[in-house]
Amino acid sequence: MASKERIQRLKEDTKMKILEAAYKIVKEEGWQALSMRKIADEIEYTAPIIYEYFSNKEAILAELNKKGYLYLAKEMEEAKNKHEHPAQQLEAMWMAYWNFAFKKKELYQLMFGVQMNCCSMQKTPEAEAPGKLITDAIRKLMPGKELSEDEVCRRYYTFWSVVHGLVSINLVNRGTSDEMNKQVLKDAIDGIIRAITA
Repeated sequence: MASKERIQRLKEDTKMKILEAAYKIVKEEGWQALSMRKIADEIEYTAPIIYEYFSNKEAILAELNKKGYLYLAKEMEEAKNKHEHPAQQLEAMWMAYWNFAFKKKELYQLMFGVQMNCCSMQKTPEAEAPGKLITDAIRKLMPGKELSEDEVCRRYYTFWSVVHGLVSINLVNRGTSDEMNKQVLKDAIDGIIRAITA
């Protein structure tokens, strides 16, 4: 039994090394440079061993995409939990989203297709978790109102369009200061919250 557990642990370690190597290559050279051969060279394995864990490069991208959404949801949840009022939770979660976009910009590019093709936008629990945090806060912001799913969705996409647009502009070409960007972001979030609660 112990040897089966050890073998499983070694497999998980190898899988993690492959993902870490892929992310390292991307951080240093960009997404276009990623290949199975480069990953194998980075961890000093042969390419066929990489294929034992991932059928192709797209499978590696899908796994990194999943990890990105898990990390983003965790950051947003932690930000939300620091506040009681839904308006403050929304602002904190969108600021966490903003911070994630620049702290883990390569993952953000993969997840949302900024300057590259993104992973397929499948509805996975990981990909839906950040949106669920936001939509739950939107519902709490409007207690006593009977909101349709379409209305909640529209308000979520209003937020996301503004925030993602600002992030994308800055990932492609940082034209203004971080302080100015954060103030624009806060102004936009506050404006949307006022529109929702009016």
